[in-house]
Amino acid sequence: MMSIKKAIFKLNFFSNLEENEVDKLCAISSFKRYSSDLLLHYEKSQSKNLLFLVNGLAKAYKIDKHDNEIFLYYVYSNQMLSELSTLKADKLLSYSNIIFVEESEVLSIDYEAFKREFLDKGLLCLELANEIIRQSKQLQDLVNREFIFDSVSKVSKMLHSDVEMFNKLKRYDVSLMLHIQPSTLSRVLSRLKRQGIIDIDHGEVIIVDAKALETIYEGLAI
Repeated sequence: MMSIKKAIFKLNFFSNLEENEVDKLCAISSFKRYSSDLLLHYEKSQSKNLLFLVNGLAKAYKIDKHDNEIFLYYVYSNQMLSELSTLKADKLLSYSNIIFVEESEVLSIDYEAFKREFLDKGLLCLELANEIIRQSKQLQDLVNREFIFDSVSKVSKMLHSDVEMFNKLKRYDVSLMLHIQPSTLSRVLSRLKRQGIIDIDHGEVIIVDAKALETIYEGLAI
């Protein structure tokens, strides 16, 4: 397993820190490996630690009143796992369940000490603010997907944003994520292929016209 310092250097969030500042961060951090399918935390749970995904893949989701899983988004390597809405809170409150999709490595930082040693001294405030903005945009995309987009826009958005993940997943799992029928997904893919926007080679989607994909869903975005 890599050292804490090496894990910090792998994260863009900390790329502007000086060597002595990285050493301070190491003193209040820990590094842990998690196996696939392990649940990191439940919705509404509180944490005293700020978490970053160094390597791996995680999934955020909610459970509705019928015990159905509602997919929210993926968390990729080099992204923050903790869900933020303010810089003022002393503890971090999660608004979703997060589970690891593959074996992952996580940097955990004592949030109280992080605020005292960095944020209160004007360090990493911009990076944290940018992360809050990124997560806010992520939630806006979620609203668009669930309430604004039709099936063609949903598929186009996912293909444009993350065709690699689309191809990695089974078509049935993609349809569950997008809340459309598998037959609808097949029809949309066939339509996009007929229009010359995508191609499909041995079941793998290849984007031919990325701008056309973007145009499909951008017109419906808030």
